[in-house]
Amino acid sequence: MKISRLYHTHDIRLEETPLPQPDEGEVLVRLAAMSICGSDIHWFAEGGIGTYTLKQALVLGHELSGLIDSGPRKGERVAIDPAIPCGHCEFCEEGNPNFCTSLKFAGDGLTNGGLSEWITWPERCLFTLPDSISFAEGAMLEALGVGIHAIDLGHLRPAMSVGIFGCGPIGLLMIQLARLSGAGLIVATDKLPQRLEAARKMGADLVIPADKGKEVEAIMQATHKRGLDVTFEAAGENDAVEAALTAAKPGARVVLVGIPSDDKVSFKASTVRRKGLTIKMVRRMKLVYPRAIQLVQSGKIDVKSLITDRFPFELTQKAFET
Repeated sequence: MKISRLYHTHDIRLEETPLPQPDEGEVLVRLAAMSICGSDIHWFAEGGIGTYTLKQALVLGHELSGLIDSGPRKGERVAIDPAIPCGHCEFCEEGNPNFCTSLKFAGDGLTNGGLSEWITWPERCLFTLPDSISFAEGAMLEALGVGIHAIDLGHLRPAMSVGIFGCGPIGLLMIQLARLSGAGLIVATDKLPQRLEAARKMGADLVIPADKGKEVEAIMQATHKRGLDVTFEAAGENDAVEAALTAAKPGARVVLVGIPSDDKVSFKASTVRRKGLTIKMVRRMKLVYPRAIQLVQSGKIDVKSLITDRFPFELTQKAFET
């Protein structure tokens, strides 16, 4: 079968390798679609992410869908949860599998991901896709899952004012989720005009170009100098973190979703202390795939509009460059 491996920065090679054989509890899955995450781009462009660095050839890809090709569920269309928690450690038993002490995760530098024609994966991590959800949309469910988890951490309630700082795919999905949660005002910022336009279409009430914190003044005017009830940073840039903190009202929650390239987040302690802000960091997701599937199947969340380009497997290198 064909497989794509990242050897060095900007160097993905298409190779041939034997078909994998499932272990106990696993099934063979023929991959149908994979979307490229911002974390994949960190690996491709920088050779690592956070404390993980590229030490050997790596198969990237964790936003996946496919067709089960072995076992009693053969022929079933599925979305693939890239996380494999052990299920029996302290954190798994607490209901926090995203903190599992033995967690395996597709394409994270230790476990190969989905840039291949087939993979073997635990059957318990495969979720049935209804016919109304395409394989491409199924691959987008992982990003939606991160958005759902972030919204959960923000404890949104009806009529709250919400800020989304960074309108990449996850930011745009959080705009939709915030609207669905009953947000009274949704403010979105980004540096790119096309993303601001997408944010408007996804349901943002006010879109403001990000400009080293200058956007905060417009946000304060829109909230009558009160600030926002909940803010979400989804840019992976420290300017966005500072803006999210500065635009938050006293006592607000600030949820940091983005992954910075330099593995550092900094902010003025006085801003956070004097406001008594609660800062939460997003660690992937937990137990959200059934909710994500239901939201897309019902038409309440649109993931299809976020798919901008499609590439055949043979053009993986070009897809990452694009």
